[in-house]
Amino acid sequence: MRIERTNLDGVMLLTPRRFGDARGFFAETWNARVFAEAGIEATFVQDNHSVSDAVGTLRGLHYQAPPDAQGKLVRCGRGHLFDVALDLRRGSATYGEWTGHDLSAENGRMLWIPEGFAHGFVTRAPGTEIVYKCTGFYAPGAEGAVRWDSCGIDWGLIGAPLLSEKDAAAPPLARVAAPFGADA
Repeated sequence: MRIERTNLDGVMLLTPRRFGDARGFFAETWNARVFAEAGIEATFVQDNHSVSDAVGTLRGLHYQAPPDAQGKLVRCGRGHLFDVALDLRRGSATYGEWTGHDLSAENGRMLWIPEGFAHGFVTRAPGTEIVYKCTGFYAPGAEGAVRWDSCGIDWGLIGAPLLSEKDAAAPPLARVAAPFGADA
């Protein structure tokens, strides 16, 4: 597995090795030993699967505040998406900065987003599936969001995104109290 560090401490881009033949391919997408060697100590408790039918569907930027924070291992099962992590760690040298990466069924890349970050994505292909493992259970009372267009993220959009009412009403980053300490 190729593991690349990003501009945000703790966020990593992972590319599993694929073994292919005429039938398709096999890839190992999670191995606790390999991930621990890379500094990712995670116990996953929940898997999520989302399908977005339209190109330009934007979901996020979402987080769960402590003590219900979540780390996420994100991959694209079908289609193509642009996946983003936004640093929300108080006192972090990169607070408010973001990293974004193309994840697709074709490239097989995954993004590890530890606790302390908001997560969002926009679809680049119809019928895009996102599959992600979470280190914490869904906790509605801990949910938070940052408005998608308040952080300088270049989403690569052509036209207006398709948003949920909740995402459209999310507060801008400047009005979000950083929910994570610098050590998250």
